[in-house]
Amino acid sequence: MSHLISSDTITISQETELQKLVLYLNANSPFYKNLFKTNNIAITDIKTLADLQYIPFTTKEELQKFNTDFICVPPVKIIDYVTTSGTTGEPVTIALTDKDLDRLATNECNSFKIAGGSVTDIYQLMTTIDRRFMAGLAYFLGARKLGAGIVRVGNGIPELQWDTIKRISPTVLICVPSFILKLIEYAENNGIDYKKCSIKKAICIGEPIRNADFSLNTLGEKIIKKWNLQLHSTYASSEMAAAFTECDAGKGGHLQPDLLIIEIVDEYDKPVKQGEAGELVITTLGVEGMPLLRFKTGDICSLHTEECSCGNQAPRIGPVLGRKNQMIKYKGTTLYPTALYDILDTIDEINNYQVELFTNDIGTDDILIRLDCKQISENLEKEIKDHFKARLRVAPTLKFENADTLNKLLFLETSRKPIKFIDKRTSLPTH
Repeated sequence: MSHLISSDTITISQETELQKLVLYLNANSPFYKNLFKTNNIAITDIKTLADLQYIPFTTKEELQKFNTDFICVPPVKIIDYVTTSGTTGEPVTIALTDKDLDRLATNECNSFKIAGGSVTDIYQLMTTIDRRFMAGLAYFLGARKLGAGIVRVGNGIPELQWDTIKRISPTVLICVPSFILKLIEYAENNGIDYKKCSIKKAICIGEPIRNADFSLNTLGEKIIKKWNLQLHSTYASSEMAAAFTECDAGKGGHLQPDLLIIEIVDEYDKPVKQGEAGELVITTLGVEGMPLLRFKTGDICSLHTEECSCGNQAPRIGPVLGRKNQMIKYKGTTLYPTALYDILDTIDEINNYQVELFTNDIGTDDILIRLDCKQISENLEKEIKDHFKARLRVAPTLKFENADTLNKLLFLETSRKPIKFIDKRTSLPTH
């Protein structure tokens, strides 16, 4: 899709696809056929984006509970099965047809182009492509459709990553951004002149690198200070099978309007004002196996509709602040885990950390942070707490762990990424 398509053209195209979607769901989806019938929805009345308001939201709980009722095709048409990460509950199985895999490839090919990618690039994939993980497969399919090279190294193992860079001269890293710091540390300890290697940019997944105003957060700044890469944030989920990726302007992830319709709603399920944060709601377009209609992602972000400096008129979403059910009310302060991460990432003495939420004896939110530090000094705990008080006005409880103990908590065999956040609260906070 051209970056120069007007917003009016985007709306017309999306409304045409929406009409096709509701007809398809009514004919093929047990879940949505029942939803339309139960709520007396005449699907032929759903013609415009504004008409979406007459359709109830689909929740993660419904997708978990009635997982197979969302499948719209017979088993013989399903080519690939993936599962969500299960960050906020039981993992959900997503069934993809051959057509869906083509759509996934188109999505990532377009994402690479938005980030300035071309046929001359070689991508070094530092995420898993197995363990039922959609993202790793999407990156591979996208690079193949783009005509670019890709090296499937997988996650971890800095020595192998640097050996690959030396052998193949890739131009772009696809990785969790905090791992870039591990690569730099390994290079510095082993005499590798990383600043003169072939890598020019990084597609950053799984962790935020920007604040709400699009400035680099602490993690992003630490990377750039050491290694002047072009960083591109990207946000995606298995449910939407699409991605929001930043262009060189770094002013939010661009919507691919032929793949998704998006809404941002407040805690009362009403549309938020321009630039305000709310929950992202998505409707998938062009999905054959498991289309979703008004699916509440649980992710909190903001919508930006002004034209980007790159010329793309499609809406953009701001950095994901956190998940709706990860909101913390701590000693009168409302925050998301990303606010904690941003402070922890500024402290050089900290090697690794894990944030644990729990409900204390008086029924309110409490925070425990487990830390692996380079060297524990007498004043280190006070210094760390002072950082929190200066930025957030409150300080959590700290517990120092040795590296092996914390790594066992962070890197579970069943998980595809580090478990930096654990929620053990008996109830979630209300707004």
